[in-house]
Amino acid sequence: MAEIEIPQYFVCPISFQIMKDPVTAMTGITYDRESIERWLLKAKDCVCPVTKQPLPRSSQYLTPNHTLRRLIQAWCSSNTANGVDQIPTPKTPLNNIQLQKLVKDLEVPHCYQTSLEKLHALATESERNRTCMNEEGVAKAMVKVINKNFKEGNTTCIEEAMRIVHLLWNNQAMRMMTNNNMKNLVGENLDFINSLTWVLKLHLNNNIKLVNEAVPLLKLTIEVADSTLLGSLSLEFFKEIVKVLKKRALSQQAIKSALHVLIGTSSLGRNRMKIVEAGAVLELIELDLEKPEKNITELIFNLLAHLCSCADGREQFLRHAAGIALVSKRVLRVSAATDDRAIHIFSVIARFSASNEVVLEMLRVGAVSKLCMVMQADCASYLKEKARDILRLHSKAWNNSPCIQVYLLTRHQR
Repeated sequence: MAEIEIPQYFVCPISFQIMKDPVTAMTGITYDRESIERWLLKAKDCVCPVTKQPLPRSSQYLTPNHTLRRLIQAWCSSNTANGVDQIPTPKTPLNNIQLQKLVKDLEVPHCYQTSLEKLHALATESERNRTCMNEEGVAKAMVKVINKNFKEGNTTCIEEAMRIVHLLWNNQAMRMMTNNNMKNLVGENLDFINSLTWVLKLHLNNNIKLVNEAVPLLKLTIEVADSTLLGSLSLEFFKEIVKVLKKRALSQQAIKSALHVLIGTSSLGRNRMKIVEAGAVLELIELDLEKPEKNITELIFNLLAHLCSCADGREQFLRHAAGIALVSKRVLRVSAATDDRAIHIFSVIARFSASNEVVLEMLRVGAVSKLCMVMQADCASYLKEKARDILRLHSKAWNNSPCIQVYLLTRHQR
């Protein structure tokens, strides 16, 4: 292969490989379709790589170079004996008319299911298809389908519709859209969130696959929602999300997404109260007692720290027999992020909820010893200072601890 001279005009100017599907840009330069589409998708400045002239980002302005493709295929076929692979004829690219017809068929009852199945197959097939589908508003059409099903109480093909939205939302071109465009996709009201919450309520106990699709979509929706929308979330919404945490049969992605939803909404004080009322604190402790993977523990402690910032959250935390012991055990064993959140939890407990029973419990389960270890470990200086402040708060009650005695002897360093 190395000894064969490849005609220069067979080679893509971007990949420097033989073109499999040559297309000509508006600047007159021919590229391999996959390479130029990737370039147009990722480039900050959308210009022709060779001429540096502006190019439209959409791939619909690329013209297939059929003559050149046939020449390349013929040349490859004649050189197969020399180790050159033959190049198959590429599939006809997805076109706007085809997509428009499939979207329109969603409104025709006897075409509805077939249209959804075809759209799902196209979305699964390639990144290019997903980009074209986003340009034609297929994601918005799917959101309308889901909202309509919710209002009519109909679950026919709703799983397929959610999968399509998820695929399109995770498409790179869609991720490059502004938050305003994303808000337009899911609506500036609670319709889409209510639709997905309805799916959870209806199917949490009988259709795990459907729930596994709905929860990640809720996460994506919460990420682009404004504070006004988030402030309108009901207690019922949070109860359904907390139920997701109880369902161990769900995928890890669904559990993580549920945690992200609660973290994303807990920035508002009234939501924190609702999350606590929904029983989240107890469920978070139970979930972490099962020793989940590291990033789930980090999410759990992040959320616990938010919830313990309010009195009801601390009360619920202290009501669980394993709460303080769990936090103590995770310190210095998971990650710096977990240490930060765990020390924060101990700080608010020690400052605002430190009854005599709680103070003695911290000593009994080893929380005091862990705080002393933080001061000696290779931790950030601000964490050491936080640990020192906590120890100072209740040093009289903890002075029987051997580590506290050492601490008291060295607290006033000269």
